Amino acid sequence: MKKKKKTGFSTMAVHSGEIRYNEYGSITTPIVQTSTFIFKNTKEIKELAKKTAGRFEYGRYGHPTQIAAEGKLADLEGAEDAVLFSSGMSAITTTLFSLLHAGDHIIITDDAYKRTLDFCLTCLERFNIECTVVKMCDYDAIEKAIKPNTKVFFSESPTNPYLNIMDLERLMRIFKGKGILVISDSTFATPYNQRPLEYGIDIVIHSATKYLGGHNDLLSGVMLAKKKLTDPVREYLKITGGVIDPHSSYLLIRGLKTFELRMQRHNESGQKVAEFLERHPKVKKVYYPGLRSHQHHNIAKKQMKGFGGVVTFEVEDNIACALNFMSRLKIICIGPSLGGVESLITHPATVSYYSISRKERLALGIKDGLIRFAVGVENVEDIIDDINQALR
Repeated sequence: MKKKKKTGFSTMAVHSGEIRYNEYGSITTPIVQTSTFIFKNTKEIKELAKKTAGRFEYGRYGHPTQIAAEGKLADLEGAEDAVLFSSGMSAITTTLFSLLHAGDHIIITDDAYKRTLDFCLTCLERFNIECTVVKMCDYDAIEKAIKPNTKVFFSESPTNPYLNIMDLERLMRIFKGKGILVISDSTFATPYNQRPLEYGIDIVIHSATKYLGGHNDLLSGVMLAKKKLTDPVREYLKITGGVIDPHSSYLLIRGLKTFELRMQRHNESGQKVAEFLERHPKVKKVYYPGLRSHQHHNIAKKQMKGFGGVVTFEVEDNIACALNFMSRLKIICIGPSLGGVESLITHPATVSYYSISRKERLALGIKDGLIRFAVGVENVEDIIDDINQALR
């Protein structure tokens, strides 16, 4: 039998999941902006009850624009199925709530997103779900943390803000045959740069707000896995209600059509900015997986296609110095997100970790002079000139 030719990444990004031959003949999947789907007759109601009718009932249970976006994302990730949510945190919390029960145990790495750690350490423990935090990339500590009741291991790769990279092959050797679900938040990597499912990871989660949407104009999250894992999560979502609305689904579909083009630019510009910063006399240290100086550079090269648009660096270890630098930027905007077409810069000590003491913040590695820069798709020469004049 002749082997089917694999479809290109941008071809999938444009065409996968689309309701191309809809009743309107619209090349763009329609925004089905409704909360309720009506029935032609009572026969249709009976068919829905018997699950013999492929149709929709109520917006919280799914809608056509959402299904189209999910099909596109599943193809890009190489997943059997995808479930969309109203935000990345909704994807994480709903997935964990649906898979864990009282008496279970979860392991999570210390470099995970702050709000994910908050959820595991405060919310889950209220439901008698035990949580152990282990050091990122400490594989011995990860293995020692496993208990008879461990059900989930949760990590990110790359992490925020230091862009640490988990060795996925080594990680899966630890969990092989143990019946523990391994979840990877791959927001910073995207399906373009890294595909964790190909390494045996069970579930991949993304904040689609970032690179997938790509235009800083929507909130969304996605969970991707085999259907036997997505089905219970989808049912749980119908109860908890963190659904994505039709318009956000449409914006996500539109953003994904240029996904490969944008990622190529993010990767290329991210590398150039990181190399420029590493040479600059006023920059103490740069964290970027594409640099040889990054502690996980070799692992990143092995399992990633590119290194993304986030570059973290340190200026003088002084909050006033960091804020003074940021206030002098002219093109780059100050803001806490990433993955959009506009370049954004943030100071974690005063933006993300303002609610804890300096001692606690430093214990987490968040220094006074630490800056996270999300490179946009502007001309990289203009980005570098803007950084240079602000540092000067």
